[in-house]
Amino acid sequence: MITNKEEKFQNIFDSLQDKKTEQTMFRSFLNKYPDDWKQLKISFSKFNRSKQFGKTIPLPKPEQSLKKEIRVWLKNQLK
Repeated sequence: MITNKEEKFQNIFDSLQDKKTEQTMFRSFLNKYPDDWKQLKISFSKFNRSKQFGKTIPLPKPEQSLKKEIRVWLKNQLK
């Protein structure tokens, strides 16, 4: 979970000079907020280790999860 997600996405969006796409925002997020990215990966890793054998709970990988959040945020911004 990303704290202050709206604010961080807005900062990234405002700082981008070139095309503001999901991919450019994703790369910028990785550069600007490495600690948040690290925390997402740690949470995913802990969740995968905590699953019991034979019981699967689908959880998207951190890359997919972050890209989806960016996509949804961008869609709401362009309305």
